[in-house]
Amino acid sequence: MREKICFDSGWHFHEGEMPVPQSAYKGYMYVHAKTVRAITGPAAPNNTPSTWINSDDWQTVSLPHDYVIRHRPKKQNNETLGFFPYHNAWYRKDFKLTADDQNKRLTLLFDGVATHATVWVNGCLMGHSFTGYTPFEIDFTDVANLDGNNSVTVYVETDEHEGWWYEGGGIYRHVWLNKTPLLAVDLYGLYVRPERDDDGSWTCHVETTLRNDAFAAHTATVTATLEDKQGQARATATASTDIDRKAKAVLCQNIAVAAPALWDTENPTLYTMRVKVSSPAGDDELSARFGFRDVVFDPDKGLILNGKAVKIKGVCCHGDYGLTGKAVPDNIQRYRVRLLREMGANGYRCAHYPQAEATLDALDDNGFLVMAETRWFESTKEGREQLETLFKRDRNHPGIIMWSVGNEEPLFAKPEGKRIFETLYAYAKRLDPVRPIMAAVSNSPEIAPIFAVADLVGINYNLPTYEPLRLKYPHKCFVSSENCAVPSTRGFFFDDNDLKSMYNAKDRTFSGWQTSREDTWKFIMARDWVAGGYQWAGIEHRGETVWPRLCSQSGALDLYLQKKDAFFQNQSLWTDQPMVHLLPHWNFQGREGELISVWAYTNCQEAELFLNGKSLGRKAIERFGHGEWLVPYCPGDLRVVAYNAGKEVASDCAKTTGPAVALKLRLENGDDIRSNGRDLAVITCYAVDADGRAVPDAAATITFDCNKLAAIAGTGSDICDHVPPHIPERRMRAGLCAAAIRCLAPGNVSVYATAPGLTTARIEFDVQ
Repeated sequence: MREKICFDSGWHFHEGEMPVPQSAYKGYMYVHAKTVRAITGPAAPNNTPSTWINSDDWQTVSLPHDYVIRHRPKKQNNETLGFFPYHNAWYRKDFKLTADDQNKRLTLLFDGVATHATVWVNGCLMGHSFTGYTPFEIDFTDVANLDGNNSVTVYVETDEHEGWWYEGGGIYRHVWLNKTPLLAVDLYGLYVRPERDDDGSWTCHVETTLRNDAFAAHTATVTATLEDKQGQARATATASTDIDRKAKAVLCQNIAVAAPALWDTENPTLYTMRVKVSSPAGDDELSARFGFRDVVFDPDKGLILNGKAVKIKGVCCHGDYGLTGKAVPDNIQRYRVRLLREMGANGYRCAHYPQAEATLDALDDNGFLVMAETRWFESTKEGREQLETLFKRDRNHPGIIMWSVGNEEPLFAKPEGKRIFETLYAYAKRLDPVRPIMAAVSNSPEIAPIFAVADLVGINYNLPTYEPLRLKYPHKCFVSSENCAVPSTRGFFFDDNDLKSMYNAKDRTFSGWQTSREDTWKFIMARDWVAGGYQWAGIEHRGETVWPRLCSQSGALDLYLQKKDAFFQNQSLWTDQPMVHLLPHWNFQGREGELISVWAYTNCQEAELFLNGKSLGRKAIERFGHGEWLVPYCPGDLRVVAYNAGKEVASDCAKTTGPAVALKLRLENGDDIRSNGRDLAVITCYAVDADGRAVPDAAATITFDCNKLAAIAGTGSDICDHVPPHIPERRMRAGLCAAAIRCLAPGNVSVYATAPGLTTARIEFDVQ
C-alpha cells in the first residue's frame, strides 16, 4: 500500500555558497561526467555529516523553513522584497531505505522551495525547479540504495526573483517521501468532477490516472467509492484497464448520486472520493475531498451558486506570516482563513501564485469562493507545466470557482498577450473544461484584447472602465479581481505621515487608482453584472514598501494578524448580524479641546454617539456607509449605540485609561494546536491599567519566555521594527504585541511576558 511520510525533520542547512574543489586533470572531469555527478561537496553520496558538516557552518533545521526572515532588514536592500538580504543556500538530509522498499516507486514531493532549486539524490542530479510556488516531484527509484544510507541535497538559489513582494528563501513548505506500488495512481491523478443532471440528480465523473512503472504490462482494477462526511459509503463503481509497461492510462468512471448535500458559502459540505487499485504489481489507495455545487457566471445577474445569486466578498492574500516569514505552519493557515471568515469575507484570491494545500483545504472548509492563480503568464513549456501542476493539484477543491492565468501583465493590452492567453486558455480547458478562465487586468483594460477570449472580464481597480467595457462585452460577467488598496496603520488616527510610514486608520479614497472600501463596495453592489470583488488586501504582507516600513499597509489584518479598524469596516459591509465599531480610541491626553474625528462602522440603520453620558447626535447611516462626528476631546467614556427600527441592537465604547500597570496574555487559536513541533500557538500580549482596562497606546518593551514544552518562534508588533521576528524581546506598539509559540511536546505549556515596571503576565494551556 501507499506510504506518505512527512519528511520535514532532520535537515542540515548551510546559508551561503560552498565552493566545491575543482581539478584540471582528466580523471576528475571523467568521474564527474557520470551518472553520479557529485563526487565532492555537500551532494556527494559518500559523505557523512561528520565529514561535510562544520558546526560553525551548518545547523539542523525542520521544515517549513525560511532562512531569509532571520536577517535584519537594511535600507540598502531591495524595498520590494522587504529590505532583506537574499543569499543562496544548501540543504541535505540523510535517510535509510530497506529491502522492504524493493518493487516500490520512490519519490520526494517538494510542496515549495523559494526560489530556484536543484536536487541531487545519492549524488545523482535529479531535477531543477524554476519557481518557488509550484510543487515538484523527484522520482529517485532508479538510484535508491535499498539496503542502507541515502542522501538528498537541495541547492537553493534566490537570485531570480519572481515577484514584487517578500519571497523568503528555502524549503518553506512540506517535503514528502512517497512509497507506492509500481502500479499506482499518478501524482494528482484523481480528478472528481460532479455534474448536475437535468432532473436535479448528480453524476460524479471520476478520472483516475494510473502509472505503471513495472517492466511488464498489467491489468488494474479500480474501485471508486463515494463517502459522506461521516465516512459512510454512499455509492461505488468498479472498472478495469490494461496498462503497458512504463506507461500511463486514464480510467473514467461515473457514479450517480440522487440528492447530495451541496457545498456553498454557508454550509460547505464536503465528500470524499476514495479509489482502490488492485494489480499484480500491488495495491494502492488514494482519496480526494470535493463538493457538489453548481456555479454559473451570468452576464446580467452575476455569480449564481446553486441557483442563488451570491456576491463575492473577497480579499487578495499573499502567503507569508509576519512572525515566521514564508514558512507558515498548517494550523496558522487555518487560523488566517478563520479570521477572514469572521470578518465577513467569503472570497479569497490566491495572489499571485499557487498557495499551500493547507490554505486551499481551509478555504473549502470555510466556504470561500476562490480565484486560483498562476505565477507566470507564459505559454512556454515551463509555463504550461507549471499551469498543469496547479490545475491538477487543485481542481478537486469546490471552493475554486475560477482560474486566473495572469496578473497585471503589460502584454494583456497587446496582440502578443492575446496569443499567449489563447494558448494558455486552450491548454487549461483540457485540464478543467468547466471553470472559467480569466486574467486580472490593470494596464489599459479598455483596450485589452484578451477579454475577447476570456470567460470573465477581470479588472484590477479602474472602476471608471467598467461601464464602457460592459457595452463592449454585454455577454460576459465581470469580476473586480483586485480593488481598494487603501493603506492604514493600526492604532493611528491622524493625518498621513509617509515619512514615518504612518497612515490614518480611517477609510478614504486616494487620488488615482485607490478607491475606498466603502465606495468600492457601493459600486459593486449597484451592479448585478459584477460578480463581486477581491479587496487588496486581506492581510498585510512583507515587501512592496518604503523604508522604514517593512510591509504593505493595505490589509484589514496587520502583519501579525491583529485586527485593524478595516477589519470591522468589512464586517459592516459584508455581514448582517447587527454590529457597530467605534474609532478612534479615547486616549488623547494633551489634546484637550481639540476636535477629534470620530467614526462608527455599522450595518445598522442609525447610530448615536455619547460622551460621558451626553448624546452628541443620532444619525441615519447610509447602507454601506458610516457615521461621523467631530468631538472636542475630553477624557472619559465615548460610546456609540446602533439602532434598527428604533431599537438598540449593538454598541461599542472607548474609554480613557490610566497608565499601564500590568501585562495580560490571550491565546487566540487554542482549539487548533498540536504538539508536533510545527504548530504554533498565537498569543496576544496587551497592557491594562489599574482598573483592568486595556491601554490602547501602551508602548512597553516585552520579553517573552515559555517552559520547555515549547519555544518562542516569533514576536512582532511594529511594522517599522527591524529586529528579526525570532528575537523574544519586542517593542509593543498601539497597545498590542503578538507572539508565536512552537509546541514541541504534549502537556501544559506556560508562556510568560515581562516588561520593566509592569506586572508579569502568564498563561497556561494544554496541548495534545
